[in-house]
Amino acid sequence: MLYRLTKIVSAPFLHLLWPTRAIGAEHVPDSGPAILASNHLSVLDSTFLPLVLHRQVRFVAKAEYFTGNPVTAAWMRATGQIPIDRQSPTAAQDMLDAAARVLREGGLFGIYPEGTRSPDGRLYRGKVGVAWLALATGAPVIPVAMSGTDKVLPIGASTPRLGRVGVRIGEPLRFTGSETSARDRRRVTDEIMTAIQKLSGQEYVGSYAPARNQTG
Repeated sequence: MLYRLTKIVSAPFLHLLWPTRAIGAEHVPDSGPAILASNHLSVLDSTFLPLVLHRQVRFVAKAEYFTGNPVTAAWMRATGQIPIDRQSPTAAQDMLDAAARVLREGGLFGIYPEGTRSPDGRLYRGKVGVAWLALATGAPVIPVAMSGTDKVLPIGASTPRLGRVGVRIGEPLRFTGSETSARDRRRVTDEIMTAIQKLSGQEYVGSYAPARNQTG
């Protein structure tokens, strides 16, 4: 209820300042678990992707967002985000376990396979957590390509700029294999990244994106 109220109040304001065009939203099922695997250009990706969907999308977010700025903390709680301590040695598995719970409860989970925002607008090699999640839960993976969010809020900027945002959503992908197989995890991840690249048109980089002190 709180999520719906927050969206009803914020959506007209967001659409007015940042007109957002969605293509392929019909590929997101009306019910049941699914993984939304997206490229990652800006911290605002997690705001504009749910904006164009009827269903709630859950993401993980840094635990600091829930304890720092009270406005940010309230937004995170209202939108149902999941706090994760990224300094913990088990952070990666904690994230996957939290995501698996969301999916087993029939929810939508959003994930950025690159692991961090793109530093230059290119699409970087995906990390295999998304494949583990798909293979462990059997949930379909829906590729997503965000555009324009890096112009609205570039890395390092603190104030959003006016601009247009695009969201392209592809057809669901289903995979077979074992989450315990490194070969299967790599294969599935590469197929997901190929689907994202076809939607986004980004130049693909066959190495991982450089780590940042703060990731969105």
